[in-house]
Amino acid sequence: MHIAVVGGGAAGFWGAIHAARRFPTARLTIWEALPQPLTKVRISGGGRCNVTHHCFDPLVLSQHYPRGGAALRGLFTRFQPQDVLDWFAQAGVALKTESDGRIFPGSDDSQTIVGALVTAAQRANIDLQTQHKIQTIQRHEGRFQLQWAGGGIACDRVLLATGSSPQGYAIAQSLGHQLIPPVPALFTLHIPDPALRQLAGVTLPHVRLKWLGQELCSPEQKHREQVGALLITHWGISGPVVLRLSSWLARSLHQCQYQGRLQVNWLANWGRQKLYEHCQTLRSQVARKSLGNYRPTLELPQRLWHYLLRAAHIPPERRWGELSRRDLEQLLLQLTAKVYPVAGKGIYKEEFVTCGGVPWGEVDSRTLQSRVCPGLYLAGEILDMDGLTGGFNLQAAWTTGWVAGQAIGLTHD
Repeated sequence: MHIAVVGGGAAGFWGAIHAARRFPTARLTIWEALPQPLTKVRISGGGRCNVTHHCFDPLVLSQHYPRGGAALRGLFTRFQPQDVLDWFAQAGVALKTESDGRIFPGSDDSQTIVGALVTAAQRANIDLQTQHKIQTIQRHEGRFQLQWAGGGIACDRVLLATGSSPQGYAIAQSLGHQLIPPVPALFTLHIPDPALRQLAGVTLPHVRLKWLGQELCSPEQKHREQVGALLITHWGISGPVVLRLSSWLARSLHQCQYQGRLQVNWLANWGRQKLYEHCQTLRSQVARKSLGNYRPTLELPQRLWHYLLRAAHIPPERRWGELSRRDLEQLLLQLTAKVYPVAGKGIYKEEFVTCGGVPWGEVDSRTLQSRVCPGLYLAGEILDMDGLTGGFNLQAAWTTGWVAGQAIGLTHD
């Protein structure tokens, strides 16, 4: 039996490695369009490779997927982060868990993960063919014909693991599948405020964002508010809280062409009333100190504090004791309910994730075999699934690759 894996990414490699273990007599070939395989693995986590997340409850884990979570919940009962940790431990790769639950190689180098996967594939006698972009796949009399520029080959099974490649989507459609239109799912936001962008590099640990734009579709409505760390950039805002917001609201933001309004609470840990009372106390306790030199909390970076004072039209040399009630109201508005126009999206340099793809109803959830094209299996981002930042997208690749790899050599109708 010849099994062809189209796509040399995480899902493709993982599926091939586990198919080789399950079906040792099968011939396995990975076809990769680029000169090197595992491109996204190499750049994941800023080059450190965020392997997975320290979450071992399938129900809780599945809640980190804006799309595909319901289907993945069942798959996570069969293969989840602990299984990934065990595999890399057996491969001699030390992993470490950071305080936020993200899991990285101890080397902090994605090449460690790439090397382990390539070595495992070589030991399993898996043939890796790079710079072979599969252009078409046709099914005839129970077998598949793969065609690329200058050549072709026949095989018995195909694992389609082409990620968000347009060519992969086209192949899936040519074999009978529908397609939920893919749109970006992890991205930063462009805010056209030159004064804010001058603060590039400033970070805050607890910021609350609330999307005030168009009415959101029902599944996304409850996620229009997100809390977390934020980074100000030279084009707008980034950081975990922005990525979570853009992930949950991916389809609605695409529909409004990434235009709208965003409310920002720079001090999410402080309720407005609590902050008001604290500032009232400062008016008497540090009355002689200037606002520019005395922030209400050290959680607020000095540069951002000065920016907010200017936005509230309050001179930084004004003393706390001279702060009028009107000034205080303006200051609280800037601190807790500032509204910014959003004029587009950026591309998060460490992640390239889309939502959309082949609907889950068109694959057998037990095997990930196509329901419309027997012998075809699908894994990874080509399916309609996407996770939040933090190792969840790679975990989905590992899990779906494993499930497909376990079943791809079995007989089918």
